[in-house]
Amino acid sequence: MISMPDFKEKQILFVNTEWGKPSHLRYSNDNIVFEQDGKVINRASVHKVFAVFICGDLSFTTNFIKKSREFGVSVFLLKHNFEMYGGLFTTAEGHYLLRSKQYHQTDDEQLIMAKKLVTNKIKNQTNVITSGADLETKIIWQKKIKTFLDQIDAVTNCKVLLGIEGNYSKEYFGKQFANIDWRRRAPRTKEDINNLLLDIGYTLLFNLTDSLLRLHGFDTYKGFYHTLFFQRRSLACDVMEPLRPIIDRKIVKMFNLKQISTKDFIVENGAFVLPFEFYPKYVGNFLQSLMDEKEEIFAYIHGFYQHMMNPVKYPFPNFNLK
Repeated sequence: MISMPDFKEKQILFVNTEWGKPSHLRYSNDNIVFEQDGKVINRASVHKVFAVFICGDLSFTTNFIKKSREFGVSVFLLKHNFEMYGGLFTTAEGHYLLRSKQYHQTDDEQLIMAKKLVTNKIKNQTNVITSGADLETKIIWQKKIKTFLDQIDAVTNCKVLLGIEGNYSKEYFGKQFANIDWRRRAPRTKEDINNLLLDIGYTLLFNLTDSLLRLHGFDTYKGFYHTLFFQRRSLACDVMEPLRPIIDRKIVKMFNLKQISTKDFIVENGAFVLPFEFYPKYVGNFLQSLMDEKEEIFAYIHGFYQHMMNPVKYPFPNFNLK
């Protein structure tokens, strides 16, 4: 299992391939080397890499797979729409005690955890909205959050809790993105630029969360809040909830800095698409926002691991935005 001092030195690499240019990843003298058309484009020390996101098509050898496992580097394979279709994951699969605790949680235990999770999320959402806001706005949102927190306290099942979370998020998105032509949150539809960027950012966040959970030995298909579906990594969906405002805040910041241009996007079959030449621009911004919070993210997930192993000694963790 990776430690905090080790993780502090780690980075995430994003590899974007181009159509018509044969691309290749390999190891050379403890470096990960990215080549296109036989030319070295970039390299990074494997000792500083936690994960590699590969968008598009490239080749690597069985030796690359072997070395990635030896060095504990997870590799995520993404389609050009950022949907993950496979990967090489560093895991602690033999942690049977942790997984036994996951599988034998009671409904009441899961509900208690879910309520704390959603409380953490809406507090972070509120902090994003009220940061730098005028006094009147802060008072309005403190009243709102109190109402929702009271509702959460009274919840008796996760289905109702999902509804409360959804209602608060609807108000939150309307306020957070009010100045950037916000209509509604529509996951995976890519009906506008805002939803496309949220999908991209959340996908990167989801994969980072899932990778850290796997490193600790969790079965990420077994969640405690979101409904269990075949091939759905429900635990990663659960644990990432309080982290989502990292991406929300970054999109607004990018808009304010004029880093988002409508000319970068095209529409295909009624859905907005980001052409591959603009991937580094947007993905780079999202990855940087995650790396800025990486120590806090690691501490949060490690705290979740400690809570699962010994809930009496270790309280359910909170993630607090910087």
